[in-house]
Amino acid sequence: MTFASLGLIEPLLRSLETLGYQTPTPVQAQAIPAVLAGRDLMAAAQTGTGKTAGFALPLLQLLAMEGPKVASNSVRALILVPTRELAEQVHEAVRQYAENLPLSTYAVYGGVSINPQMMKLRKGVDVLVATPGRLLDLYRQKALKFNQLQTLILDEADRMLDLGFSEELGNIYRVLPKQRQTLLFSATFSDAIRLLAGQMLNDPLSIEVSPRNVAANTVKQWVVTVDKKRKPELFIHLLRKGKWKQVLVFAKTRNGVDALVEKLQGLGVNADGIHGDKPQATRQRALDRFKASEVQILVATDVAARGLDIEDLPLVVNFDLPIVAEDYIHRIGRTGRAGATGQAISLVCADEVNLLSAIETLTRQTLPRQMEHDFEPEHRVPDTDASGQVVKKPKKPKKPKTSGGGKRNLGKWVESGDASAPEPSIKPVRKVPVFNTGPRKKKP
Repeated sequence: MTFASLGLIEPLLRSLETLGYQTPTPVQAQAIPAVLAGRDLMAAAQTGTGKTAGFALPLLQLLAMEGPKVASNSVRALILVPTRELAEQVHEAVRQYAENLPLSTYAVYGGVSINPQMMKLRKGVDVLVATPGRLLDLYRQKALKFNQLQTLILDEADRMLDLGFSEELGNIYRVLPKQRQTLLFSATFSDAIRLLAGQMLNDPLSIEVSPRNVAANTVKQWVVTVDKKRKPELFIHLLRKGKWKQVLVFAKTRNGVDALVEKLQGLGVNADGIHGDKPQATRQRALDRFKASEVQILVATDVAARGLDIEDLPLVVNFDLPIVAEDYIHRIGRTGRAGATGQAISLVCADEVNLLSAIETLTRQTLPRQMEHDFEPEHRVPDTDASGQVVKKPKKPKKPKTSGGGKRNLGKWVESGDASAPEPSIKPVRKVPVFNTGPRKKKP
């Protein structure tokens, strides 16, 4: 099966070829034709199944081929996500897919100034990625209209409910047009999700896809624990110690990518970085140079590295653990391919123990830990058990309180019946001399 056989148009096929997408995943093979046919969709699919492309590709095709031009302050398609980080990831993916289409995309979320977002929305946006809270803020300030909305997508709906967005989702539902296509993606079909689907979807097609959550057994994985502030120093130490020739490094943020690349280049290391803020041509040039072994270290965010396929890549380093556990599988899956052996090293600080726990739960294994001499962390990374759960340190037992009824003896309590207790020594008190004890003389 090919993407062309699913009915996708030529501009989208060119984008997929640029990104290195070759064959559809199971969720894409089922979702793309259904969305193109206008069906509502309810899909149980985790990150790692290719679900973003599964809804974004047919969505972009429908927007490009039909419907009026977007009006001021309006949106034609709305993608709701639970977190700012996911909003950025999904928007970057949608932007890449729409590279060859005359469509506008934008992402809005909290934690940043709302005014630039209001200004951007004045011209209208074809595809808007948003967190529920910020979307309602913009709507209440008259910065958004939904009269042109054709499609609503709820991505990671279960996480939105877990984060307490059920009231916001209800408020959003009430202001949207009733005539629309709705797609819901969730890791599982819980009772709460089924209730939400019953309210928002109309006769949906149901899809369930298992995630590819097992790393190849040709990849040797381990963790090196370290304090957060010493990660750059440790990475450079490991780079020199291991005499690494070609390394793909994953950082969590764009600023993290730039900071590590700058530090490496300052030490004379041939390094480059790719992230969503860099133009596509710049990112592609960095990828090509890395594939040709002209660059020793390539530092990337998860989204920017999509479609990266390098033969015989020996090593992947997780400078930061991913926020979404399934992205760990994607990262280390770029080494140990086609029967070749590979290594995956994760630098983990105490703040990341919950992310590590999620990865170990997903992969059903406890990653071996190591410490490098002179880099032992001051802040201990808590242990995890065989199921990936964080093992809490047992509390120290409280010392029993001594019962009352004793008498104080030289700064400590001694029970009155304790024969071994020494008697307090009694010292004589020095008498104070008495002055002017006689009759008081009258003043002349």
